[in-house]
Amino acid sequence: MSDLQAAKATVQAHYKALAGASPDTVGGIIAAAVSPDYMWRGMHPFHEQTGAAAVAATFWAPFLTSMSRVQRREDIFFAGQNEMDGFTSVWTASMGHLMGLFDAPWLGIPATGKMIFLRYAEFNKVEDGVITETALFCDILHLMTQAGLQPLPPQTAAHLVQPGPMTHDGLLYGPQEAGEGEATLDLINRMIGDINAHQRFQTPQEELAECWHDDMIWWGPAGIGATYTIDRYIEQHQRPFRTQITDRVFNGHLCRMAEGRYGGFFGWPNLTLTNAGGYMGMTGSNTRADMRVVDIYRRDGDKLAENWIFIDMLHFLNMQGLDVLGRMASFGPPAKS
Repeated sequence: MSDLQAAKATVQAHYKALAGASPDTVGGIIAAAVSPDYMWRGMHPFHEQTGAAAVAATFWAPFLTSMSRVQRREDIFFAGQNEMDGFTSVWTASMGHLMGLFDAPWLGIPATGKMIFLRYAEFNKVEDGVITETALFCDILHLMTQAGLQPLPPQTAAHLVQPGPMTHDGLLYGPQEAGEGEATLDLINRMIGDINAHQRFQTPQEELAECWHDDMIWWGPAGIGATYTIDRYIEQHQRPFRTQITDRVFNGHLCRMAEGRYGGFFGWPNLTLTNAGGYMGMTGSNTRADMRVVDIYRRDGDKLAENWIFIDMLHFLNMQGLDVLGRMASFGPPAKS
């Protein structure tokens, strides 16, 4: 437990320093918190970077140039020992929104001069008081929609600026009872087992009822959207995914952990699959594509109640031949009214 609290303190101190960063100072702020061989994983078009200078130049300095007065509005924060390496390493997970004023174009997305909320989930590995690995997932398609763009066909579920937990208790800055985290991780693992062996259930409802409350909320990424209750989740996400996707291979996770009633994981990639049925409006093909995914869960009693999902959609689509950012750039800036 002391290791978890030390890791939390390290990451929260880093977040506090980042809150005062500018494009010119962010590289030094990152360098002060991370190891010399720091490994950073980001979504398309950032991908994998090594060292503080590369991370600052690739993501943070351009972001802070475009977004002024940035606030980290954190909804969930917890730490845990990573099941994927035999519970030997300690990671933290943070989820919420980076809110700011969108004052200059970013990734070719036109500025609005208005508030934006960039959904994010970040995992940090902490060793000997420094951050050695980070995985930062952010929902760029969601930001594009806020900027008035329609990068994809209409999604099956709802587009929302997504809130944190209904219980407002997701910020686990203090120590938690060990048994609670163990129960959460066990439930997540049972749920994963049900997905991987879903053929043994008579109906999708029967499968989901094993580990989910009937009034579950699935806070999906832009391109899919958010959906509420088991039946609507099946209709608005699970059925399209399972009927239009083929040859799905589960590659595993890099980190899977839990603390208290919260837990989650990420993979790099989690899944490799074929979009044979035209999922998300794509033309069906035999092209294999990867899904890099984050799932964050809230457990209520003996079942899961809420699930926040981040998928590197731009990478998934790019592997199928659709470069969303490149297509937008080729059209040029929108005409002024």
